[in-house]
Amino acid sequence: MWRGLWSLAARAAHWPHRLCTRQSSGALDPGPAATIFALSSGQGRCGIAVIRTSGPASGHALRSLTEPRNLPPARKASLRLLSDPRSGEPLDRALVLWFPGPQSFTGEDCVEFHVHGGPAVVSGVLEALGSVPGLRPAEAGEFTKRAFAHGKLSLTEVEGLADLIHAETESQRRQALRQLDGELGHLCRSWAETLTKALAHVEAYIDFGEDDNLEEGVLEQADKEVRKLEVALDAHLRDARRGQRLRSGAHVVVTGPPNAGKSSLVNLLSQKPVSIVSPEPGTTRDVLETPVDLAGFPVLLSDTAGLREGVGPVEQEGVRRARKSCNFLDTVVAPLGTRNPSGSSPRLLLVLNKSDLLPPEGPGPCPDLPPHLLLSCLTGAGLHGLLEVLKKELAAVCGDPSTGPPLLTRARHQHHLQGCLDALGHYKQTKDLALAAEALRVAWGHLTRLTGGGGTEEILDIIFQDFCVGK
Repeated sequence: MWRGLWSLAARAAHWPHRLCTRQSSGALDPGPAATIFALSSGQGRCGIAVIRTSGPASGHALRSLTEPRNLPPARKASLRLLSDPRSGEPLDRALVLWFPGPQSFTGEDCVEFHVHGGPAVVSGVLEALGSVPGLRPAEAGEFTKRAFAHGKLSLTEVEGLADLIHAETESQRRQALRQLDGELGHLCRSWAETLTKALAHVEAYIDFGEDDNLEEGVLEQADKEVRKLEVALDAHLRDARRGQRLRSGAHVVVTGPPNAGKSSLVNLLSQKPVSIVSPEPGTTRDVLETPVDLAGFPVLLSDTAGLREGVGPVEQEGVRRARKSCNFLDTVVAPLGTRNPSGSSPRLLLVLNKSDLLPPEGPGPCPDLPPHLLLSCLTGAGLHGLLEVLKKELAAVCGDPSTGPPLLTRARHQHHLQGCLDALGHYKQTKDLALAAEALRVAWGHLTRLTGGGGTEEILDIIFQDFCVGK
């Protein structure tokens, strides 16, 4: 019995290697690496620029450029004179920080030079570093790729870091920070552990099903764990791609009859003159789009031509494009009462502009009018209420990154979770225990690849291309 269990444990130890060549942390084998350097703080004049290095020659590079030559205390800023190692010419007086590996961002020896941000200073320090033997300029995303290779970041955390760098709105920042903190990775690893236990139960039954010492209900326990996991995966996959929409932006189309104030509303929401405003009907003759931060959510805002029969070929084409952009509108208000209860249909808001023209006692009773918002683009009255409603609608469309489970922000996440769910479906359908065990391995493989295990170099290269050279 004990010999058989040891055989099972040895087999379990090799499960990951059947699926990928990576360790459970998702780290690649970094192998021998050159020392890289790059400007990390972005191009252009600034008060302080940060130049970083990573690799085994980082300490030598620090000694070569600084006076005195000894390494400063680890992770403590020190003021040093930087000089060109070839000529001895002073370059700048800067703060330097020494991060010996593995306690660094990349897991390697790292150095940061905090220099004055003038172009001459930055280029001089970069040229000096390039003259140090063993150093070369970094490629785009190479610092983060090395952090991934050394197990400092999982692949989902790498994606979170990329999203954080590119975040333009509050909601994007919150979502990216949650993913960088590892929430999605931790969730996927917990699911993978569930599958590992279920697979162990199935394998144990295959090997020791006739052994009286095997616990009763082993297969039932595996089935129970798989059912619970199916429910969790299905809930995540039914998020209507909210995470991807939060990352790339929701599309908000402003449409209506001519001279209703569509362009004025677009200008008001974007806080800049995107569209030409004129009392002449048909001023907007095309679909004008602008990205905006709307109530903390990323939005592509579209101003459209007034829905009427255009008087000329140019306006007619603009009206045609407006109807194409919002082909969910047969009229302005009719679809408001026919929204799909599942929420899959476009979400509509009826806004009545020019409320400043109403009498002081307000509008009279309009029993046939659907729920609506009153607004004056001229005075701004009603804008706060509109923004609050838009915030709720966008939260429903994009998800609220500050609450609930972590969102799926990429099609890659959806693909692997759907693949895992499909494999669990095969597990439930098959009567052959060997095929059932293989289905669990396939499901496990999808979860590990989501966090970086067994990913191909082509996929990794695409992900790391999102980073700038110094990150």
